[in-house]
Amino acid sequence: MKLIQFLFIFIFCSFSAQRVLPFDSLKVKEVRDLFADDYGNVYLYKNKDFSFTKYDSLGKQLGKLMFTVPFRVQGVQNPLSIALFSENAQEMKFVDQNLNEIQRLDFRQKFTYIKHVYAEDLQQVWLLDESTKRLLQYNFRNDTTINSYPFDANFDDLIDLLVFENKVYVLTKNQFRVYNLKFEKLFETPVENGKRLRRENEFILIVAKNSVFKYIPEKELMKIFEDPEVQIVEKNSLAYFEIKGNKLYLYNLENSRDPKIQTPVESPQNDTEKTVEELINEKSTKPDILKLLDEIQSLGF
Repeated sequence: MKLIQFLFIFIFCSFSAQRVLPFDSLKVKEVRDLFADDYGNVYLYKNKDFSFTKYDSLGKQLGKLMFTVPFRVQGVQNPLSIALFSENAQEMKFVDQNLNEIQRLDFRQKFTYIKHVYAEDLQQVWLLDESTKRLLQYNFRNDTTINSYPFDANFDDLIDLLVFENKVYVLTKNQFRVYNLKFEKLFETPVENGKRLRRENEFILIVAKNSVFKYIPEKELMKIFEDPEVQIVEKNSLAYFEIKGNKLYLYNLENSRDPKIQTPVESPQNDTEKTVEELINEKSTKPDILKLLDEIQSLGF
């Protein structure tokens, strides 16, 4: 029964990701960055007032943060603990699903000048110390520096940094690079308008201004999404999201390469009240996952 429930949830999420969601243009206007978690929630960061706002899939506001200095949002893949770093304030904050602060790290008390921070988990962060040119693995739970690695790179054009399985992924204004912890370069390729790095299972993704790339380890970057007219693009596990012309658009993963299937995420008449049965009936053919579900049910589960 649990397996059937899981498949049902999966089917519902896959279909509902294609429907129109109610978002008016005022909420999207002047947004600097867009984030979407796997629960259908959308997060908008505005540089004009340093605000970070969370909405559900119906456009209802769930939480809001107002900063006095710029903060960089690492990502919302774990919406229960979202990491934000301010180079200006030299501090990092963790907020919960309601955007309430649950922990704050003040790096001025222990380090000289931190250029970038990557939160690996709820205990450790990786710190790029510009003054000492070192990459530090820091356990903030017990206030201990676990490891320190020389990292003599150009910090001026650094945009984002991610550490995974003893490899350091660096995104600059014009390039994407991969190093080991000995600072030996393993891969390098040009990337224009890169905005941030994202880990999706064992793959590293690059979210750029109007495209998304997947890194094939030590081989190539594969472009998995592109729309030249977009202002901002984002991806979660189920779909791609765009901001274009002060409107929010959603793309199903299966059809992301076809610009004709774009779906504007704006206020509909009655689309938000569709049942699962109606969504399934909109499909011209039965998906393989539904056939699998029928077979499982016939076995008596």
